[in-house]
Amino acid sequence: MNEYESLNLRAAHVSEASEIASMSRLHVEHGLNWRWTPARVKRHIKDKDTMVLVASMRGVLQGFAIMKFHDDAAHLLLLAVQPKVRRVGIGRALHLWLEKSCRTAGIQRVRLEVRASNRSARKFYESLGYRLVGQMAGYYDRREAAVIMGRVLNETISF
Repeated sequence: MNEYESLNLRAAHVSEASEIASMSRLHVEHGLNWRWTPARVKRHIKDKDTMVLVASMRGVLQGFAIMKFHDDAAHLLLLAVQPKVRRVGIGRALHLWLEKSCRTAGIQRVRLEVRASNRSARKFYESLGYRLVGQMAGYYDRREAAVIMGRVLNETISF
C-alpha cells in the first residue's frame, strides 16, 4: 500500500452517515431503490450489535463496511471502496478488522449477499475464503438475483 500508507480505519461517526449512504447509493445500490439512506446508516452506527467501519486517507472517506453481529453468526451488510482506490487493500483491511471482531466475539460464521452480476465483488469475497451458499432470485428490488456467500472463520486463509 505504498502511496496508501496514510490509510486510517476506525468506527464511523454519526456525522458520517450521509457520506456513507451516498457512497452506498453510488457504488452498491446503483440502479436500485435507495435503501441505505442516511437515517438507516445512522441507526446502524448507533446499534450496539452492528459495527460500521470507515477507511479514510488524508481525511477523505475511501471505503466503509457494515456488519451485524448475532449470537452465533455475523452478516456483512455492506462493503464498498471508492473505484479510484480499489485493488490496493482497503476492502481487505476493512474485512480483516471485521473478521477479528467476529473472532473476539466468538463468532465463527459470516454470511453476505452480493449481486449475481457483480463478478469482481464475488471474486474479492472468494479470495477472502467465502464460498457460494445459494442464490435468491429477485433479491434486489425483485430485479436482480443475489448470490449468498458464507465463510467459517476457523478455516485459515492467507492475506
